[in-house]
Amino acid sequence: MKMIVRLIVNGEPHDLAIEPNQLLIEVLRDQLGLTGTKHSCGAGNCGACTVLMDGTPILSCMTLAVAARDREITTIEGLAEGEVLHPIQKAFVDHGAIQCGYCTPGMILSAKALLEKKPHPTEEEIREGIAGNICRCTGYTKIVEAIHVAADESAGEDDK
Repeated sequence: MKMIVRLIVNGEPHDLAIEPNQLLIEVLRDQLGLTGTKHSCGAGNCGACTVLMDGTPILSCMTLAVAARDREITTIEGLAEGEVLHPIQKAFVDHGAIQCGYCTPGMILSAKALLEKKPHPTEEEIREGIAGNICRCTGYTKIVEAIHVAADESAGEDDK
């Protein structure tokens, strides 16, 4: 039996009819058309489905949509402002941290959460911050570099 649940996704409220056992990733992709969140392993092992719930990275393939009721959900689509990429997105592009791109949305959202908590992370802290995200293409070096650059650029913005 479907229930009406309000989800706040990328700052916009949505009242949706969902099944009690429906996963957040299904609602985001199938009902809201936000396909930047990737469905990969379906078992919480790869991080491709990472979104932010109230600023904390979660695995949307392991989260019931009802658990996100009235919570702020941020997907990769919610980071850019129009055509202007978020600084982390821009750093990933500019520093070659994207190859196939499948892990990229989850990596970027995990990096955003990390930089919100720790604006000047060490390499070890960055690697810990993205540890739940698997990348099969890049070897992680360029991803870590891009996150460092985004942190440095954000620090420069704070100084203005």
